[in-house]
Amino acid sequence: MFRKVWLALCLLPLLASLGMGQEWANKMFQVRTHDFGAVAKGAKVYYEFELQNIYEETVHIASVRSSCGCTSPSIKNDTLKTWEKGAIVAKLNTDSFLGHKSATVTVTIDKPFYAEVQLNVSTDIRGDLVFQPGSVQFGNVEQGEGGVAKVHVSQAGRSDWKITDVRSNDDFLGVELSETNRGGGRVGYDLVVRLKDNAPVGFISSQLALITNDSRSPSVSLPVEGKVESALNVSPSALSLGELKPGQKTEAKLIVRAKKPFRVTGISCDSDCFQFAALPEEPKKLHFIPLTFTAGSKGGTVVKKITIETDLGEGVSGESVATVVVKEGNTET
Repeated sequence: MFRKVWLALCLLPLLASLGMGQEWANKMFQVRTHDFGAVAKGAKVYYEFELQNIYEETVHIASVRSSCGCTSPSIKNDTLKTWEKGAIVAKLNTDSFLGHKSATVTVTIDKPFYAEVQLNVSTDIRGDLVFQPGSVQFGNVEQGEGGVAKVHVSQAGRSDWKITDVRSNDDFLGVELSETNRGGGRVGYDLVVRLKDNAPVGFISSQLALITNDSRSPSVSLPVEGKVESALNVSPSALSLGELKPGQKTEAKLIVRAKKPFRVTGISCDSDCFQFAALPEEPKKLHFIPLTFTAGSKGGTVVKKITIETDLGEGVSGESVATVVVKEGNTET
């Protein structure tokens, strides 16, 4: 009898820790449910369930699986240190499935403790509606250039079907809609989507909402994909200046490149410890920017952003983050 009681008391903390283990894993996800709504057959549709390691221990995601073939999950960054972010990507297989579909994506974590997190997705894949191609695809676009992409929308089954509006939460997108055919139970539209030339550098991952007169599915999502690449490249983007004593100096160079000749019009940094050579006057595709750093009297790690301004156009600039460790000690003379 005593042995049974002792075993039960030993198992209670273990069972409690397993329950808490599931909960700590859940807390890394802000969102665990997503409804794609109505999507067209062939549309390239996916959703990223973002997670962040809010704990001291490193988290490792061992695997992901889906309860339905309509959804293919994948891991974006399987090892997360403290405060690092990753994502579980749920991609719909709209080419192979139709109708209302739902899936549970199970995320298995094996470190620092075993846990499983369940993510849920749902959608209505419409066989009467087809996007060609399956998303608005801008590809790689240089900053300041803008871009144009086209998608053809086909609907079969209702001659009175209409797209009444196209909406977007992205201020850098513009859409032109034109009807191409109507009759015999079929309707077609061409969408011309323009990326504005002031779109910021980074990945484009957005959605257009096609508003229709279909009461069953009044809104249909059309994904938008692409990447805006910087017109200016600064190397190194992370400049390490090593360790210095107060008063010591060190020199370095920044390399600034572009695809066409340009002038460097300004260099800024919110620290008097940095000094820069005179700006080159002639336009070139490649510039070398010498700099000198003089360590101050205060010890510690100095992290400063250096901004390079150019005449390439409004908003086209480059950055490098400089890091130096100033060690406590006597001032250099």
